[in-house]
Order: sequence, then structure tokens, then C-alpha cells
Amino acid sequence: MKESKIIYILTFSALCFTLVFCLTPLIYMFITSISDNPDFLAENKKFIFSLQNYKSLVLDDSLPFYKYIINSLAISSITALLCTFAGGLAAYAITRFPLKHKSFLMILILAVSMFPQISLVSCLFKMMSSLGCINTYTALALPYTAWTLPLSFWILTNYFEKIPQELDKAGLIDGCSRIQILFKIIYPTAKPGIFSAFILSFIFSFNEFLFALMLTTDSAARTIPVGIALFEGAHGQIPWGSIMAASIIAVSPVILITLIFQKNIIHGLTGGAVKI
Repeated sequence: MKESKIIYILTFSALCFTLVFCLTPLIYMFITSISDNPDFLAENKKFIFSLQNYKSLVLDDSLPFYKYIINSLAISSITALLCTFAGGLAAYAITRFPLKHKSFLMILILAVSMFPQISLVSCLFKMMSSLGCINTYTALALPYTAWTLPLSFWILTNYFEKIPQELDKAGLIDGCSRIQILFKIIYPTAKPGIFSAFILSFIFSFNEFLFALMLTTDSAARTIPVGIALFEGAHGQIPWGSIMAASIIAVSPVILITLIFQKNIIHGLTGGAVKI
């Protein structure tokens, strides 16, 4: 057997294994969400098709699931916009101005995001309490922005570095300020990188759990991950069918965004893959 054919078989097998490994939990979630018996895999149990779990999410007035969705989308969008804007300013500064120890500075910025969230959540709670921001969008958007900003900064820095500085010089000759150059020249040229930074920041914020758990008290600002985690029946039982239905709805926006814009995301991540 030729070496190329062996490599092809191994690669194909690895891809199939990865696909099954990733999709099996999602498929199980979906089947459970449309079953009247969440434990249909148990002995003497049958699968009974039902959409009651989805109906309960929409029709149950005691469960403000739609509010959780709105909160998650709003907070994630605000965070993504802030990260893209601030990350773009920082990336432009570090790629266009002569700064000493540039590599060390970038590593330091990345290291900030590596602190475990649990080590900061108590101080963050006290800070937000003193500001009167508990259970508001601000209480989540600001920490999410600080936590996600290094990722956006690195993506945009690598992409901006690829853009020739001759464009900046041409803009300066035409009378543009640095801010005008950034918004009128650099941002349009770096659209794939901007888009990737926005989408990844959105996904990170959409999936965050710990800060959302500690800094919210009710549906006014509670996000989907926390809302699902706090599902509980009238007598303390865990409604697995409703949880799975809510999880399917929760992951659908992220999956759709990734599937629709996967080429843009990949191009944005790899397009600026150059050393500083």
C-alpha cells in the first residue's frame, strides 16, 4: 500500500472519529429534547416523540427563557463590539508606533487572560456591588470585555501587521488623522480579521457561566447558561427534557454563526499569521 494512501486512510479515520465524538452529545441532546421519556435508553423504556419540552419553554410564564436569550444576545453583542473596537485601537498602536519590548508587552497582555476566573470573582462582585451594577448588563459586559480583549487584540495585531504601512503614509499625505486612517483604511482592509475577532468574542461571551452566575440574581440580566443550570421542577426534580430543549435552542445561534461564517473566520485567523 502506498504511503499517500495510508496517510489518506489515517486522516479520514481521524476526521470521522472527531466528527462522531463531537456530534454524539449534540444528537443525544436533540433526541432527548423531543422525547416524552428523557430516560428512554433505560430498560423497559420507550422513545415517545413529543414537542412538549419546547412548548413548555415558550408557554411557561414562570420560566422567562426568552428573556435569557435576549440577555445573552445583547450582552454578547455589546462585548464583541467593545472588544473589536478597543482591540483595534491597541493593535493599530502596537503595529504602527515604535514601542520597545513589543513582544513582551503582547505576552503580558495575553497572560492577563490566563488568571482563573474563580480567583477574581469575589473582588469583582464587591466592585460591582459598590457601583450598584449587580444584575445589570454592565456587570457582565465589562468583565467579559476585559477577559476577551486579549484574544481580539492578538487576532487584530497579527492581521494589522500584514497590512503595508505605505497605506498609512498615503493617508497622512492626504491629510487624514491616525483615527481616520484606522477607520477608513485599516478597518476596511482588515475586514476578515475584524469579523473573526467579533465572532470569537461573541461566542466566548455567549458561553460564559461563572461571572453570569455570580453577578446576576434574576432574569433581568441572567444569561442562557445560568438560566439552564437553574432549571428545577416544582418538587425539586430535574426536568432533563426541558434542559435538553433549552440547550439545543441555546447552542443553535452559535452553530449557525459558525457554519455560515466559517470561511470568514478561518480566513481571518490565518490571513494575518505572520510574526511581529
